[in-house]
Amino acid sequence: MQLAEFGATPAGGVNRPALSEVDRRARRQFVQWCEALGCVVRADAIGNLFARFAGEDDHAPAVMMGSHLDSQPTGGKFDGAYGVMAGLEVLRTLHANGVRPPCPLELVVWTNEEGSRFAPSMMGSLVYTSQLPLETALSTQDIDGISVAAELRNGAGCDAQASVERPAAYFEAHIEQGPVLEAERKTIGAVTGAQGQCWFQLKLHGRAAHAGTTPMAMRADALVAASAIVIALDRIGREHPPGCATSGRLVVNPNSPNVVPESVFMTAELRHPDDAARGRMEASFRQAVNEVSNERGVRIEVDKVLEQPAAPFSPVCIRIVHESAAARGYPNRAIISGAAHDAVAMSRIVPTGMIFVPCAGGVSHNEKESATPEDLAAGCQVLCDSVLSHGRGVN
Repeated sequence: MQLAEFGATPAGGVNRPALSEVDRRARRQFVQWCEALGCVVRADAIGNLFARFAGEDDHAPAVMMGSHLDSQPTGGKFDGAYGVMAGLEVLRTLHANGVRPPCPLELVVWTNEEGSRFAPSMMGSLVYTSQLPLETALSTQDIDGISVAAELRNGAGCDAQASVERPAAYFEAHIEQGPVLEAERKTIGAVTGAQGQCWFQLKLHGRAAHAGTTPMAMRADALVAASAIVIALDRIGREHPPGCATSGRLVVNPNSPNVVPESVFMTAELRHPDDAARGRMEASFRQAVNEVSNERGVRIEVDKVLEQPAAPFSPVCIRIVHESAAARGYPNRAIISGAAHDAVAMSRIVPTGMIFVPCAGGVSHNEKESATPEDLAAGCQVLCDSVLSHGRGVN
């Protein structure tokens, strides 16, 4: 609740864009909280923050946990932030009880997980895992032409020389962002992996014209073309269950009531747990774009900005989460993530596990996002048990 004051909205949610002033303030608060526990905090060249909590064998590879602090424009208090706060709670508990873990623990805040301001999502973790070139990330600009590099120089914090060794494992706590755990009365979801996804940015170039004097048959309406693509995406998603297809942003120019739209910028994304099925969805999407372009006389540029294959998580980490939940008496189940998380990027390089807790009504990316204190505490406990178990070499 304290963290949610940074970027708080009147409706009870959070608007904390990546590397914005409110995000920078939240990150500074995180650093202060961690340093109060004796942690050494470092920032790498893309602004990821790493708080190191010493272990009994401080030369052993660390077990890492964390998530992100940036939010959607009308986001909730828990998406991402819960994973960071859960990790902080683990460190506070160990510190308060004078317990040193078997190996060092690293609590990380990943930069720009949401991708709502700077594309693609999971930028910080993708750079850390060498799946996105640092130079590409730094040069990325938001819709106002402000670059990631400029915002990092503006006080978000980075160190081009800092390096963080590859951890032994990575665990991330998160609200489910879906309705399954709540519906089945399960407290903990042991996440088995995440479905693959790809993101596209489209620029549609039509022709501006007077809305009252230009006959319908003589128009090159960019918004009508964009609308047809939106409808096609909806159809493609429904034709490939359990896949999803979405267009979440349209920017219309000149955006005037009596002018035929000249151009549209829009996004499209495709998700499916089967990469072959997602490939078929992409083929259908590209075919639909070509058909719309030809039918409407609108030139369309398509740029793929993210290609994220499906990500299975570590069987060892999954089992540790299951056993940690069961030992505490928490009802639990295996579950796949429909959303992308920094854990997806991390799963490409180290054993990775995720811990889901229920959220009310499955609502997320929404100011009404909510979770019970009891479920949040259970997730913190399972996270604590899981990182200690892995640190002790339980496998």
